[in-house]
Amino acid sequence: MIWTIVGIIIIMWLLGFSFEIGGGLIHLLLVIALVVAIINLITGRRA
Repeated sequence: MIWTIVGIIIIMWLLGFSFEIGGGLIHLLLVIALVVAIINLITGRRA
């Protein structure tokens, strides 16, 4: 589920570069998605 969200946000981020729509918001969402993905990887390895 989280990887699907990360993928969608990365695609939105790339589209934002192409069309320059909502750049700040898309970058913020990308950073949030990367942080969540890293936390998921770290906690997944411990469990």
